[in-house]
Amino acid sequence: MSKEYKSESVTLQGECSGELKIANEVVAIIAALAATEVDGVVSLVGNMTHELIAKLGMKNLSKGISVTVEDGIVHTQVSLVIQYGYSVPEVSAKVQDKIKTAIENMTGLQVESVRVTIAGVNM
Repeated sequence: MSKEYKSESVTLQGECSGELKIANEVVAIIAALAATEVDGVVSLVGNMTHELIAKLGMKNLSKGISVTVEDGIVHTQVSLVIQYGYSVPEVSAKVQDKIKTAIENMTGLQVESVRVTIAGVNM
């Protein structure tokens, strides 16, 4: 399967006719949803609570996530707030694994790096 990638969105071309475009914003939303599923993660920096997102839609969900796709390789940066009492290294490792797995399973792209920044602790 030959692949062709563009900077603003990912274009996958297969053996059959047609093409699939995945916007970087979609990859960022996948990463954000995966990160917020991890126990101990309160929110992404710049994000609202899950209840508010459900009411307003997912437009702002990708705030706190930076995604770069070059030649089919994904690099992500996530800034988050964790709950007091949780292990920072354990939560960070789980977030990295969850994001990598979600992006690779849902898009077929290869995730090379997931950088986690702990921007705060929720008391």
